[in-house]
Amino acid sequence: MFDARLRPLIDMPLNAIARTLSGTGITPNFITGVGFFLGLLAAGCLVLKLDYAALVLILGSRFMDGLDGAVARHAAPRSRHPNAKSQESDLGGYYDIVSDFLFYSGIILAFAIGRPEHALMAAFLIFCFVGTGSSFLAYAIIAAKQGRTDGYAQGKKSFFYLTGITEGSETILVLCLICIFPASFNMIAAIFGALCLMTTMGRVLQARRDFG
Repeated sequence: MFDARLRPLIDMPLNAIARTLSGTGITPNFITGVGFFLGLLAAGCLVLKLDYAALVLILGSRFMDGLDGAVARHAAPRSRHPNAKSQESDLGGYYDIVSDFLFYSGIILAFAIGRPEHALMAAFLIFCFVGTGSSFLAYAIIAAKQGRTDGYAQGKKSFFYLTGITEGSETILVLCLICIFPASFNMIAAIFGALCLMTTMGRVLQARRDFG
């Protein structure tokens, strides 16, 4: 819901850093890997109930998640082999989306491992994540098949990006909240899970209108 509004604010510092990294040999895929590794460390901290350490690592992981795209966009015009760069960007987009979904569900799983009394609501939230993720990706597949190009409100993406109530910004906020207020996990998970289900239903209805 807030991704498109935040994009101009986020892109400015990320693009500045991307320009600084230009020519250093640091690739977008390497940055994606670093972000995913930080996410794994955050999950480990949650298992050990090191909540504030997990919070810092989550923010670091999501910073890398934004930076990899900025580096890829900055590098693309400099390539002498556009077709090769396009293939690399496609692979980078694939790595990015896979690591994102593993990260989001992994953080919730780690919280449940560290606090098994919250396992039921954690399972519910992961179920809701599956709904938003599958409706998001399935729509992108059909949109690409039909050659649609109007789903890029958040900037240049590797795939069609269908918006919703719960997007990346909201999910990151929720992950931060459960680190700061772990005792309120059940309430946070219930509210956000309900919003995720609303997002899934909205995307299904959108697909019915667009593809029916």
